[in-house]
Amino acid sequence: MKITPEADGFGACISGLDLTRPLAEDTVNTLRQAWLDHQVIFFPDQNISIQDLERFSRYFGPFGEDPYVSPISGHPNVLEIRREADEKASPFGSSWHSDWSFQAAPPSATILHARVIPPYGGDTLFADGYRAFDALPQKDKDALSDCLAIHSARRPYSPQGFIAGGGPERSMNIQPDDDAYATQPHPVIRTHPETGRRALWVNPVYAISITGMATPRAEALLQRLCDHATSDRFVYRHR
Repeated sequence: MKITPEADGFGACISGLDLTRPLAEDTVNTLRQAWLDHQVIFFPDQNISIQDLERFSRYFGPFGEDPYVSPISGHPNVLEIRREADEKASPFGSSWHSDWSFQAAPPSATILHARVIPPYGGDTLFADGYRAFDALPQKDKDALSDCLAIHSARRPYSPQGFIAGGGPERSMNIQPDDDAYATQPHPVIRTHPETGRRALWVNPVYAISITGMATPRAEALLQRLCDHATSDRFVYRHR
């Protein structure tokens, strides 16, 4: 196994593994450490099945709950992110987000497997919350240390949000629901339970407000923080 980090350390390529086979415990431990060190790890040239994907996912923890999107038949923990060539709606997941941040216990990781990709485009981008936090002015770090952002699935998954976002035009099987109006507070600055590092943790899809702050001020602050967090210097683009 070979681990090749990106130049800035955010993202690393893992080669020399065959993910169609079970992995030894020491290999899994090495992979987990690489994930903690580099946050995004990728495995080129893996011709894996859905069952392989499920087995690999379990190395990183139990399956989470995936609401609002119907899973692949027979595989309740695997979603198909599908887009046909002639679809007019914006691509699913194309706005900056942290998966399912509207949940009380959001997933610690997301695992993606590209099966059919276009001849160009289709890149997947990741933003480094650690470095985004480190680059904040000290006054912002102090002011945000106790702030709670309010997260909700209403924008993409409420019935109204689903229609407004072009959901009916997509080939994916999305199931909007009024449950999407529920809210969940999370710290704007989160501390990773394993690395102990602090990260800026807001996103423009699910973070809708800040506790105790008037709406116009909260929206302006969230916009500023999201713009900061997703600036090019913090982004890894996977082709």
